Amino acid sequence: MTNMTNESAAEYGAEAIKVLKGLEGVRKRPSMYIGSTSVEGLHHLVYEVVDNSIDEALAGECDYIEVIIHTDNSVSVTDNGRGIPVDMHAKEQRPALEVVLTTLHAGGKFDKDTYKVSGGLHGVGLSVVNALSAHLTVDSIRGGHRYRQEFVRGLKKTDLKDLGADDGRGTKVTFSADPEIFDTLEYSYDTLTHRLKELAYLNAGISITLGDERIDKTQTFKFDGGIVEFVKALGRGHTTLHDTPISLQKTRDGVEVEVAIQYNESFNENVFSYVNNIRTTEGGTHLVGFRAALTRQLNNFANREGMFKPGGKHAPA
Repeated sequence: MTNMTNESAAEYGAEAIKVLKGLEGVRKRPSMYIGSTSVEGLHHLVYEVVDNSIDEALAGECDYIEVIIHTDNSVSVTDNGRGIPVDMHAKEQRPALEVVLTTLHAGGKFDKDTYKVSGGLHGVGLSVVNALSAHLTVDSIRGGHRYRQEFVRGLKKTDLKDLGADDGRGTKVTFSADPEIFDTLEYSYDTLTHRLKELAYLNAGISITLGDERIDKTQTFKFDGGIVEFVKALGRGHTTLHDTPISLQKTRDGVEVEVAIQYNESFNENVFSYVNNIRTTEGGTHLVGFRAALTRQLNNFANREGMFKPGGKHAPA
């Protein structure tokens, strides 16, 4: 039994209930959204912005993404997608771009039409990056014009501006991680290379460029063969049992599945599984189902071809 004095009970009253408005909650507890405020969380900011561009690619609206690390460790992510909408949001009475950047759970990922598939933090990614940036600028090019709005630590710095005619299309986000939040502001070129190259493998035909002005280095990743090329790369250095990976792609009930397999003479299994471009390091029902189906088909084939010894474990009754 707990003996609570009247004095201690009185300390927990209405005044103890804190209401965090806008993006204050993100700045108060950043690790809830990006995992940590160390180097991993810093790079997660880039991944969240890139994931928005990848979602445009998955919707068939984008085939080029560029990531640039500037000399001051700010980062720009540019794509040739549809651009963030800039018209007035009927309910919020603010430009849609401003709503997306300053409001959690605001975006085009909550209906079934704008994005059939999406990754990242599902509607909070860009606003979280904004909240955790000392400064962020967004350019949206759509409808024949370029629009721009600037933010500081998640708050609007300028109104949305029409910069004039522009016959291109797409979105450019430039941000500087907030030193008040992060332990380090130094991006790793190799870390970003690994993730962007992985995304290029997972999204066949999409061109992803990574540039680093600090070391004057630029690479472009584009793999028309998609995950088949990914599996080939994983198999380099091993003696493979077949030169061309086994691959299949099928859509059922609105779910698209891609698989690529290549066997080699080593005894160590190397499996990479993803859902919506996100690596599922602990597997999941998708991987369990695949393993069960593959095992069943191999057993059926071996039984049919008489490959098991009579009376063996897998021999037909």
